[in-house]
Amino acid sequence: MLIGQAPGQVETSGGKPFAGRAGRTLFRWLERAGLDEPTAREQLYIAAITRCYPGPHPAGRGDRVPSPAERAQCASWLEDELRIIRPSLVVLVGRLAIDRFLGAQPLDEVIGREHEIEHAGGRAIAIPLPHPSGASSWVHQPGNRALLDHALELLGVRLREQPTGQRSVA
Repeated sequence: MLIGQAPGQVETSGGKPFAGRAGRTLFRWLERAGLDEPTAREQLYIAAITRCYPGPHPAGRGDRVPSPAERAQCASWLEDELRIIRPSLVVLVGRLAIDRFLGAQPLDEVIGREHEIEHAGGRAIAIPLPHPSGASSWVHQPGNRALLDHALELLGVRLREQPTGQRSVA
């Protein structure tokens, strides 16, 4: 299961998650972990912290971060998805997803590592990734590219360990 922040404007108009620029970056990353885009779309259930496009950021760069109230309003959707899917592997994409499952921590302390989490559907290994948006400069800061690379290596190992018949609930 892959959990992002919220649909972007491109996703809202097309109905396909991670269809914009951030999606192109994310799928390049997933390909490095061994999943090309068509396979990833087929085998990973893609969810989000919020269900609706939050609108543009007031400063004009990227999308607005969903408010705590918006996140709370959508929480039951994600909880239900977790109960139904019961993922054993969760890819957390971006700050909101990471904070929701790991608490507020600096990204350089959580990316590049595996984390055991409990969720509405049981227990899972979580592998956090930074947000793939061009609005995020985290990946370009010294040392952070190596953390991303290590996270993708860990993800590749975990994906290869998934039983073939169960990869659709990764």
